[in-house]
Amino acid sequence: MFDGTVAAVAVLAGPEDRLLYTNSAFARLFGARRNGLPAHAAFPDSDGYRFLAVLDSVRATGRARQVVGERRTDPGAPGQARHFVYSCSPVTTAEGPGILVLAMDTTAETQTLQRYEALVSAVSQMVWVRGADGTMEELVPGWEQLTGSPWHPRADEGWYPRIHPRDREKLSAAWRRAADGGDRPGVFEATFRVRAGDGSYRHLSTRSVPVLRDGRIAEWVSATADIEDAWGTRLRERLLAQVAAVSGTDLPEAFAEVVDVVVPELTDACLILLLSHDEWPLPEHAGVTARRIASATRPGLPAPPALRGQRLAVTPAVRDVLVKREPVTFRLEPGAPVPPGLIPTVSERWLRASGATSLTLVPLIVDDLVLGYAATSSNGDTPIPGPAETELLREVLHHAQRPIRRVLDLQRARRTALGLQRAHLTEPPAVRGATLAARYQPASSTGEIGGDWYDAFTLPDGTLVLGIGDVAGHDLTAATAMGQMRSMLRALAYAGGSEAPPHEVLARLDQVSAGLATAPLATALHAALRRRGDGTWLLTWSSAGHPPPLLVPAGGDARYLPGAADPPLCMASDLARATHGHVLRPGDTLLLYTDGLIETPSAPIDEGQRRLAAEATLCRRRSLPDLLRILQGLSDHRDDTALLAFRADGEP
Repeated sequence: MFDGTVAAVAVLAGPEDRLLYTNSAFARLFGARRNGLPAHAAFPDSDGYRFLAVLDSVRATGRARQVVGERRTDPGAPGQARHFVYSCSPVTTAEGPGILVLAMDTTAETQTLQRYEALVSAVSQMVWVRGADGTMEELVPGWEQLTGSPWHPRADEGWYPRIHPRDREKLSAAWRRAADGGDRPGVFEATFRVRAGDGSYRHLSTRSVPVLRDGRIAEWVSATADIEDAWGTRLRERLLAQVAAVSGTDLPEAFAEVVDVVVPELTDACLILLLSHDEWPLPEHAGVTARRIASATRPGLPAPPALRGQRLAVTPAVRDVLVKREPVTFRLEPGAPVPPGLIPTVSERWLRASGATSLTLVPLIVDDLVLGYAATSSNGDTPIPGPAETELLREVLHHAQRPIRRVLDLQRARRTALGLQRAHLTEPPAVRGATLAARYQPASSTGEIGGDWYDAFTLPDGTLVLGIGDVAGHDLTAATAMGQMRSMLRALAYAGGSEAPPHEVLARLDQVSAGLATAPLATALHAALRRRGDGTWLLTWSSAGHPPPLLVPAGGDARYLPGAADPPLCMASDLARATHGHVLRPGDTLLLYTDGLIETPSAPIDEGQRRLAAEATLCRRRSLPDLLRILQGLSDHRDDTALLAFRADGEP
């Protein structure tokens, strides 16, 4: 019955274990053996003593033995080794007690296993197997070297306690999705953090593949790699790119984008505090304060306190951080008070309520100027940041200096332009028989610096000259051109005197501006008012592409004075211009304004004009300063606005 089997079979019997039988499979695996010889003569191979020892053990104990072995088919030949597994079992033969030897060639399987072990050993990965019962066996070790703890066969006792608390639920959910795939379970892939032996957390990447037997998952084969260095490099590159793309146009807006980059990637919460000075080093004795301008917290924490301009006097502890220009981390014990003087009181209360475990102060430096500092915290089960995490946070915040510098440059240019504008926008003169008021409001955006202007002065004969205009552009160049054009118009009007009609004055201004290349484009409205004996005022005006004057009569609805606007200045200086006229009666109000008051991106300009006229009608009995304040509230503040109002006295 053994002659044709694929298993190698031999039978030995008698006190000398004489060889009674071998089949052809045995001869192929071990070579031809002569029957009838004692075992020691039938197996004279150099390693035959191992086999003979097994025979002696089986005969002595009466118990079967299984052995894994390796040999060469021809010990003298250079052929490759053959691998096999054999068992020796006691049997009864016609010649008395004997031993049945069964052997199987496992060369192919052994070579496959050797190749697999060599492959996984060549890469820096842990390889492990998880059985259907949940027990885990480590094939290629590495867990103890990483964590300092020995391998444990149960995940809930070995792995789970060392996984980062905020990664546990995500990891469990991913495993359930892979394992609950029904007849077609999926591959499990996840990246998570594990606490290393030094207490820090490192990112690991795991890929597990199910092994199916009879349509069921028999086990999972998994490879786990430490990817901390690669993960840190990718995170650093991504965060630096994000913070470099900050586009806010003022410091609160820009820093609000910065804190959204670092939370929750690098910290649980971040608060930006700016100093109240712009000089360095910090004055020794003068008081310096820091103001909260931006904050963010990760999901799951209490909302941060509202930003209401809370200030904090800079204490010696904060001053030391700013002077040394190095981050400092303060550990916070549960229930203990936050070290005083590091952050405003409202933020101290928030730290206690949110279970903060640490507070890190990071100086904010732009071009060797310390603007303030960032206060970041770890909360709840988040580990306290180590040197590597703190250094990455410092680098990301420092990398924000490029967009912050751009905002600072815009602010400086804006302050210069606003100073230039306000130097020209003087208070209207006192005029007998009338009241004057003016109002200017810059755009809300830091990057928008407009060229709006107004003017009011009297000629020697008492004629009142009014002017208003808008130079194209939203930068310092526009503000400079505004000052030049306003000054030129004032000089031309004064030199022309009361006899020069407004359209001639604008025509001269157009010629001079074009010749000197003062501005690429500008609008202007130039008007003259002369008081008559009956208490009325004769208004004459000319418009170069400017919105029409608004008349708010003492009784009745406000209306725009008729008269088409001529082309703007600096376009075609040889075009003819026109002068228009109207009589203002006692109690009438004349309003001159720039287009920022009536233009919005979401509505046509005529809708803005209707809204302005309606509001002016409702407020016509208000004092001129109140009227201008109310009307300026109609603007969306995307552009700067200038308003100039004239009201004839009620008495002749």
